Amino acid sequence: MKTLSTFALSAALAVAACSGSSPSEAAPGDTAALDASGAQPAAPLADAPFTVEEVASFDEPWAMTFLPGGKQALVTEKAGKLKLWQADGPILDVAGAPAVAYGGQGGFGDVILAPDFAATGTVYLSWVEAGGSDTFGAVVGKAKLAQGAAPRLEGLDIIWKQDPKVPGRGHFSHRLTFSPDGQYLFIASGERQKFDPAQDMTKNLGKLIRLKPDGSVPADNPFAEKGGVTAQIWSLGHRNLLGLAFDGTGKLWQQEMGPRGGDEVNLVERGGNYGYPVVSNGDHYDGKDIPDHPTRPEFNAPKLWWNPSISPAGLAWYGGTLYPGWQNSLLMGALSGEGLIRMAIDGEALHKSDRWDFGERIREVEVNEDGSVWLLTDGKDGRLVKLVPKDG
Repeated sequence: MKTLSTFALSAALAVAACSGSSPSEAAPGDTAALDASGAQPAAPLADAPFTVEEVASFDEPWAMTFLPGGKQALVTEKAGKLKLWQADGPILDVAGAPAVAYGGQGGFGDVILAPDFAATGTVYLSWVEAGGSDTFGAVVGKAKLAQGAAPRLEGLDIIWKQDPKVPGRGHFSHRLTFSPDGQYLFIASGERQKFDPAQDMTKNLGKLIRLKPDGSVPADNPFAEKGGVTAQIWSLGHRNLLGLAFDGTGKLWQQEMGPRGGDEVNLVERGGNYGYPVVSNGDHYDGKDIPDHPTRPEFNAPKLWWNPSISPAGLAWYGGTLYPGWQNSLLMGALSGEGLIRMAIDGEALHKSDRWDFGERIREVEVNEDGSVWLLTDGKDGRLVKLVPKDG
């Protein structure tokens, strides 16, 4: 059971959300508690500093990345297609995409560009593959994108796999990002709804992975001397990581779905243990209690958390100037929360700043070269939308 103070604050904020009161009216003078608690009223889109422009539609889009110039983007569709969106042309199928094990939360995952994409055309992709005995696991591969009228992937090579493959089709995570210097690839590996692997150092489930671009293990990884999949681990004690983003100062942030409540955003530290399933600010779905983070201070605590859940998906750092007041913020989509959340970064602190109600699930958040923010909505009729700043 969560602490009385947590429930009291969440209840107060929920009442404020229903009544139209502001967060400060719900918890006078207690902005630290507001940031920590989770309940955050969502503002209507009419009050947002942007309008929403629909650009394209996709079938269960999961991730996207812009190509240099910002006029094209690769979009993954969960059932297994890779699409090339073009601002000045048709949406094209990209041939050579991997076969994926589609079902539940599994299928095609992330797509990002290699740091040297302009010279090599290399892209990195994640997806789910089947193993023996009805088991599944996420994998990461790299390939060359050959562009033109008939774009295709060439030389697809798998460089990493979840180990072990296990039954079930949930919590693959498989989000990807490169460090700002381009030297390291970070891979989010969910605990596959199996709980204990998040603390088991012989498995790479429930972990954040750090590799070189070719898939080899850096010698300075915190557990490199242990060898095997343990050497891949950068941090542990994670549940279902669905967003990774470096900010303008090189700090790595990640967000993950908690159980029943306890969705969280973390500042990632080398070798850090984030406590799941030993601690969480949520509870198990069967109602069984999980001790709160403050009960075990040896684990890294989240910088922000949400109770009730908002189901985070997609995370991007914003450093542009198109939207006043957004500089140095994290932008996060919400699935069950059906909206967009902005969090202001203040050194190593994070503050809940804005939340807008889109009335539909937001799967992905991306920032284009010109500083514009783009979103993918979730589901069979998923939309690519652009947030257009309001004049003045």
